[in-house]
Amino acid sequence: MAFSPDGHTLAGGGHDGTVRLWNVADPAHPRPLGQPLTAGANAVVSMAFSPDGHTLASGNASSDSDGTVQLWNVADAVHPRQLGPILNNPNGTVPIGSVAFSPDGHTLAIGDYLGSIQLWDVTDPANPRLLGQPLTGSHAPVNSVAFSPDGHTLASGSRDGSIRLWDVADSAHSALLGQPLTGGAAAVESMAFSPDGHTLASGNDDGTTRLWNLNVRYAINRICAAAGGLTPQEWNKYVPQLRYQSPCGR
Repeated sequence: MAFSPDGHTLAGGGHDGTVRLWNVADPAHPRPLGQPLTAGANAVVSMAFSPDGHTLASGNASSDSDGTVQLWNVADAVHPRQLGPILNNPNGTVPIGSVAFSPDGHTLAIGDYLGSIQLWDVTDPANPRLLGQPLTGSHAPVNSVAFSPDGHTLASGSRDGSIRLWDVADSAHSALLGQPLTGGAAAVESMAFSPDGHTLASGNDDGTTRLWNLNVRYAINRICAAAGGLTPQEWNKYVPQLRYQSPCGR
């Protein structure tokens, strides 16, 4: 399910490949909007509204390795219409795990069961365009993708329990940030950034929720408080190729 940004519309995806839109402006009396949309022959596993609420992305998956992403113009939710081509994985149709729009609405991230993420330019949603090469690093299916509030970082959660952070400030030349975050073997099913972007919450298949502190300054201060940084002698021993500069500002 997914709410529109204004909270007036709820989209629900079915195992039969349909998407239904509901008017929930009065939550006590929801009512269907128009006819069900046919998103494909397989289960709808992920949906996301664009920030302006005009576009809905739905991702399909099934056990027979067929997955697609469909874009819909829902500016008039009573009369939605299909937009552009169905987005297929460049390596062939594979089940889709998750879809997410960037905060500016210009980029759509698609995580799939091959463990890769594709970034699409959807500035013109009727003519989506693939950006760069798929982001890879996990052999496990990508169950969840989420953009940071500033749109510069993308988090991807995998079935093997790992989370990867990607620098997507230049979405055509994205890069992995650091090592994967690991806190258990259970699949990561859902993720969300806090409004300030400093905390990432992950919901896992074992019923746990983990909070990850992504504030770099906090990490530096904590390390410096515990270890005190490197002395000039330690610096010359471990990083002699660089000019000494106290990591802790002392």
